[in-house]
Amino acid sequence: MREVQSSDAKAHLPQLLSDVERGETIVITRHGRAIARLVPEAEQRAIEVQRTMAQISLFRETMPSISICDILAARHEGHRY
Repeated sequence: MREVQSSDAKAHLPQLLSDVERGETIVITRHGRAIARLVPEAEQRAIEVQRTMAQISLFRETMPSISICDILAARHEGHRY
């Protein structure tokens, strides 16, 4: 959650709306006091989450099966001591 002065919100509303559309919550303040809150539309956010989860599932289906031993070995190969 981010706080933005009302004067800045007025000047940067299109960018703030884009940030909210991407899931960020923004509190608009005046003289240090919260006066409004911009939050993502709940239904739209749920649709985005479902779409992302479906994309992750499809991606996982295309990935080869890798054992934990292979993952750990690759992790250690990248370190140089």
